[in-house]
Amino acid sequence: MRRITLIALTAAFLAASFAAPASADLKPLKRVEPVYPPAAARAGTNGFVEVEFTVDATGKVESVSVVNAKPSRTFESAAVKAVKQWTFGPGGGRGKVRLDFSL
Repeated sequence: MRRITLIALTAAFLAASFAAPASADLKPLKRVEPVYPPAAARAGTNGFVEVEFTVDATGKVESVSVVNAKPSRTFESAAVKAVKQWTFGPGGGRGKVRLDFSL
């Protein structure tokens, strides 16, 4: 069974990662999980992607950038596409998350 896990965002992590004053309001309201790339699934490849993202004042993700990925050029596209679909409460800010890909 394919499983994609997301490391939990702790309150301390949220406070350190988001610039907005009310970090408790910046938890994802809608979180879309990434699609496991078919080539990686066929090859049995596991890995992770760490991304940073910016949330606008309305709670939509404005930009996503890859900070680290192992293996490289395997899961980045799926991770970025998924995080761009996340929504947050109003207020804006910045965040960072690691998405783990495992079969």
